[in-house]
Amino acid sequence: MLQAMIAEIAMRRDYLQGAAVETIYFGGGTPSLLSADEINRLFDAILKYYPVKNIKECTLEANPDDLGKEYLRSLRGTPVSRFSIGVQSFREEDLLYMKRAHNAQEADYAIKAAQDAGFDNLSIDLIYGTPGLTDKDWLKNLAKVKELRIPHFSAYALTVEEKTALQYAILNKKAAPVDAERAAAQFEILMEQAAAMGYDHYEISNLSLPGRHAVHNTNYWRGNHYLGIGPSAHSFNGSARRWNVANNAQYTTAILKEQKPVFEEEQLTSIQHLNEYIMTSLRTMWGCDLDRIAREWDDTCATEVEKSSHLFQEKKWVRQDGRKLILTNAGKLFADRIAGELFVRVE
Repeated sequence: MLQAMIAEIAMRRDYLQGAAVETIYFGGGTPSLLSADEINRLFDAILKYYPVKNIKECTLEANPDDLGKEYLRSLRGTPVSRFSIGVQSFREEDLLYMKRAHNAQEADYAIKAAQDAGFDNLSIDLIYGTPGLTDKDWLKNLAKVKELRIPHFSAYALTVEEKTALQYAILNKKAAPVDAERAAAQFEILMEQAAAMGYDHYEISNLSLPGRHAVHNTNYWRGNHYLGIGPSAHSFNGSARRWNVANNAQYTTAILKEQKPVFEEEQLTSIQHLNEYIMTSLRTMWGCDLDRIAREWDDTCATEVEKSSHLFQEKKWVRQDGRKLILTNAGKLFADRIAGELFVRVE
């Protein structure tokens, strides 16, 4: 797999058209299974084929049970400067319900061990809406973020994916179903508590202390180009989206034997690109910029989007700050619906 990924890095050296690489994100699957030497091999390939300038952020997704002291010490010799740790919850019952490999004690230990090793740029994932998670329990999880001095965290409502062990358990009444109303109430608690703790709710699912926003993810929401390497990895060059085959064996065979990646691609029309901008920008605290729409598309599109927003402004779900449309806290509960109604539908 590593050999194939390094080969793909070389094959796609022209994808970013010479743009400097500023952020690197080792994510998807379990990249914390990679040794420090393997991470450096990938990074060396990036340095060889791409202009790397002033790396602002190099993130490694990690399971808490992978972050032992020796492993963390070895990562000091790599470009990794930030961890995204899949904590999910500091409550044992939630971890058992989600069938996580780690326990609450290991989650706490991983964060402190990373900090002791000199990694203070940390993010963790938290899940709310889990059956049995009371509002009081959720407040305790959020308080733990502040207690551990974690500068960034992501919070997601529990969703049950099809054909998963959790879906099977729920269908066979071996696990409690998700309560959508409870999840919505805990999202409101999240917004209120994050503000009280001094965190910016800078994207629907992402919160950070001021100045500690995730650079890589923020670039994605702002529509910047990116290159994805490996099975299932997605790429965007401004005009098309590309995603690699998900099957590991097919991916490695195609790269190493056929000398070409296997992928699907979707060419975006101008209106599709605009609607993606509306959807992603509305999710952020910076909002949807009508002037940008007028500049990059045309005045007619900007006028149409602004007109469509009036209904939601009346509902107090959207506020207009100059030429920017920004979701209110109430509107964040309906972000997808609002974005869909603001989409431009005529080429």
